[in-house]
Amino acid sequence: MSEVRHPRLALLGAPNCGKTSLFNALTGGRAKVANYPGVTVEYRKGEMETPEGLSAELLDLPGVYGDCGHSLDERVAIEAIRGEIDGERQPDGILFVMDGSNITTHLHNVLQAKNYGLPIILVLNMMDMAARDGIETDLAVLEAGLGIPVVSCVAVRSSGRAHLLDFLDLWLPQLAKGEAEKPASEPDTLKALQKKAREISSIAVVRSDHGNTLTETIDRFVLHPVLGLLILMGILFFMFQAVYAWSGPLIEGIEGIFGAASNFVNASMPDSWFRSLLADGIIAGVGSVLVFIPQIVILFAFILLLEASGYMARAAFLVDTLMAKIGLNGRAFIPLLSSFACAIPGIMAARTIEEERDRLTTILIAPLMTCSARWPVYFLIIGAFIPVQKVGVFNLQGLVAFGLVIAGVVFALIAAWILKRTLLKGGESSLLLELPSYKIPVLKDYLRGLWDRAMIFVNRAGRIILPASIVVWFLVRYPTRELGLEGTYAGMVGRILEPIFAPIGFTLEMVISLIPAMAAREVAVSALSTIYAVDEDAPEAVLGGVLAADWSLATALAFLAWFVFAPQCLSTLAVMRKETHGWKWPVFAFAYLFILAYLAAGATYWIAKGAGL
Repeated sequence: MSEVRHPRLALLGAPNCGKTSLFNALTGGRAKVANYPGVTVEYRKGEMETPEGLSAELLDLPGVYGDCGHSLDERVAIEAIRGEIDGERQPDGILFVMDGSNITTHLHNVLQAKNYGLPIILVLNMMDMAARDGIETDLAVLEAGLGIPVVSCVAVRSSGRAHLLDFLDLWLPQLAKGEAEKPASEPDTLKALQKKAREISSIAVVRSDHGNTLTETIDRFVLHPVLGLLILMGILFFMFQAVYAWSGPLIEGIEGIFGAASNFVNASMPDSWFRSLLADGIIAGVGSVLVFIPQIVILFAFILLLEASGYMARAAFLVDTLMAKIGLNGRAFIPLLSSFACAIPGIMAARTIEEERDRLTTILIAPLMTCSARWPVYFLIIGAFIPVQKVGVFNLQGLVAFGLVIAGVVFALIAAWILKRTLLKGGESSLLLELPSYKIPVLKDYLRGLWDRAMIFVNRAGRIILPASIVVWFLVRYPTRELGLEGTYAGMVGRILEPIFAPIGFTLEMVISLIPAMAAREVAVSALSTIYAVDEDAPEAVLGGVLAADWSLATALAFLAWFVFAPQCLSTLAVMRKETHGWKWPVFAFAYLFILAYLAAGATYWIAKGAGL
């Protein structure tokens, strides 16, 4: 028997069973936790150590419903278990994680997993939730029926992981020496496996009629075909109202910090190109984007709360009927919702969609979701041009932001409807989605997820926005400012492109800002800040005030409309190329989004101008 010095364990199981929570708890890994399929679309590695000092490597695999590999992420998990991923050795053992309140549903998957021929233990997770719902399991009976060890667990509590860690202290040395017992094989027909699973669960699992039915009670309202949709719209509406209502003081504080930094540089340094670079390029460019961190954090605080609580799967279920009308199903809602953070993880999460035409359709419309990179542009223009006033009990700025989000969603559905009846015409697919029980988010995981989202935004400021701001500063300062912006390199390039955008009301400054925004949409804000900061007439002015004085309302609304559909950014197109294995679909996506953005901005400008705005 060969000896393995450092055992590798694979976490396997259905979506929503708590694999990633267990992975985070055992390894300190930073994998994202959410209660719907499609979050973990690639496997992750992490090192763990038991109380006795034994170590092992864990693989956090995508959720699977069996061994058929219908979707891309399921195939990743199965290939990892079989050792078929290039450069990765096969795991030495399997920790099959199962939701303790859904044993009957997934027990046949455990029997299937025995046929991989690897040592395996069943980890019954979320046993506290099972007890809450009145579900009792006889672990000894279940273990005897399955023929493999069974361990109870509550992954999010240290005391709840104690039984598992005690077992691993005994099991890991056996794996290291190649002496761990391998399970007997099971029938390979699904019907036979399901029959055996029902027989085992009928004697091992008892559901009390007097258990806590909190999930069922809430779902009577949340999943109602009419009331449920109203609740969903109400949640989204409240979320965007809160983004504006709660962030004001924090934004003013950040603006004050960057304003003070700019004033300090201008007051303490002699007039030179270097002072201009610091104050007008770096501080103005980066600060103009970082000022929106409070709004970004509030937005993601809501999204992460909805994910961690188990509501997102309900949202997918609710929109399934609507999605069916355009030729998709509710499973597409999950990648599209992920795209509200960034289109890149949304496009990657489309791997959970089994039908290839549906997957391609979802990828092509994902950039129409309002990603976090658009929000700095929205916040800037709305804050500068939309008055702070109430419409009834609602905030007008929040209403406008909500309207922009809805516009993106509506046009995404229209685009999907057209694609599914033309280029990607195909049969309809049904939705199979397991609804997890409602949970109170684990505070540590929740705050860590929120911190990660905020740091992604901050890192983009250092990795993309800072270099872009320096480049823009150089282009809008040299070779000369004597002739104004037209005498600079940026003005020269902008003049070439200006005739294309003049019919939709764009100024030279707006055209110039679109060029670096190809790297990331929010760079448009830092570019505008740098362009106007270098102007000696307004070196220290707050960008929003400068734009309000320089642009007409019609021009500002056209700029907003452009960014609802804008075909930026390049990294999204690169990921799209990777996921579609070529440039055909990314080029198509860029072209149709550019046309949509141009038409929407033009229509908005001329309608607003005709109304005297």
